[in-house]
Parts: sequence; structure tokens; C-alpha cells
Amino acid sequence: MPRDFKRTDRVADSLKKGLAELIHRSMNDPRVDGVSITDVEVSRDLAHAKVFVTVIGQDDLAGAQPAMDSLNNAAGFLRSSIAKDDRMRSVPKLRFFYDDTLSKGRRISDLIDQAVSEINSSPDD
Repeated sequence: MPRDFKRTDRVADSLKKGLAELIHRSMNDPRVDGVSITDVEVSRDLAHAKVFVTVIGQDDLAGAQPAMDSLNNAAGFLRSSIAKDDRMRSVPKLRFFYDDTLSKGRRISDLIDQAVSEINSSPDD
């Protein structure tokens, strides 16, 4: 009988929770204020993890770049801290990526609102 959750999913979930707490508790860098982890993808061999983040108040990568640089520079520290706190045999190598899903969603929502308002304001034939 197959398991309900794959090991990669369990590791990703554990990393997401641990990193979120660790970033807010242990990093004293003001550039990471407002960072929110949206998703974690772990490779099948559990050697690498892509951590997707958004930065509150920043709608594009250019505005979030200082936070991204800080997180990627602190990846080793975060990895070793997770290894101490968690009971994983090995902690994947962390790479942080900006997640633009929220800004894309906001853009699509604005386009839909604009189309609906244009339909409602056009004269009936």
C-alpha cells in the first residue's frame, strides 16, 4: 500500500516550518524583515532544496533582491541551524528564489476587473 505522503514532501514541509521560524528568530538582518516562505521543493535524492519566498511590500525581484542576497548568503548558516534543530539525517543544500506568484495573481485580478468594468460600461446593442 503506498504512503499518503512522499518523503520529499515531508522534508519540504519540515524545512518550510523550520526555516520560517529560524529566519524570523535568528537572523538579525533588517533586509529579511517581511520575508515569507511560500513553498519548498526538495529534489528526489534530498540533496537540494529550492526555497521560494516573497517579501512583503516588494512586488518585483528588483525590490526583493537585497533580501534574496541576504538569504542566499546565509544559506549555510540556516542549513546548519536546521541540522541542529531537526532530526534529519542530512539537510538539503538550500537555494532561495523569489516567488512572483502573488504579483502575477494581482496583475491577473486587475486585468479581469478591468475587462469586467469595460463590459459593464459598454452600451447595449
